[in-house]
Amino acid sequence: MKKLFVATALSLAALSAQAKDIVDTAVSAGKFNTLAAALTAAGLVDALKGKGPFTVFAPTDEAFAKIPKDQLDALLADKAKLTAVLTYHVVPGKVMASDVKPGKVRTLQGSELTVGTAGGVTVDAARVTATDIVADNGVIHVIDTVVLPN
Repeated sequence: MKKLFVATALSLAALSAQAKDIVDTAVSAGKFNTLAAALTAAGLVDALKGKGPFTVFAPTDEAFAKIPKDQLDALLADKAKLTAVLTYHVVPGKVMASDVKPGKVRTLQGSELTVGTAGGVTVDAARVTATDIVADNGVIHVIDTVVLPN
């Protein structure tokens, strides 16, 4: 009986660990602190905690570090521009890596991202470095560069 209880507790812990929205999943990864701060500054946290599904091309802290500090500070202070940049990283629907095809895909921002698959998956100028981080309202693909709408 004790073994059953432990197994059930472990199963429940694993299930609750998986039941996270995109924002919680990104925050718990520990490498999206700048993205989380930007989502908060733009007022987009609640939107990405919503039902979805969403596909997020999430730039890491290292990706944000490629932007000169003065430019990043200015972006974080400009809510309208920040919102445009962040929603450019989000595609409606849940697109797993196995479903990716080269071409254009419309973002929540309204512009289109260019997805490439030659020599690895790219999104505009960013390289996808990790895929299929599943959340309960979508999926995250990690990118190495912040992409900007045209």
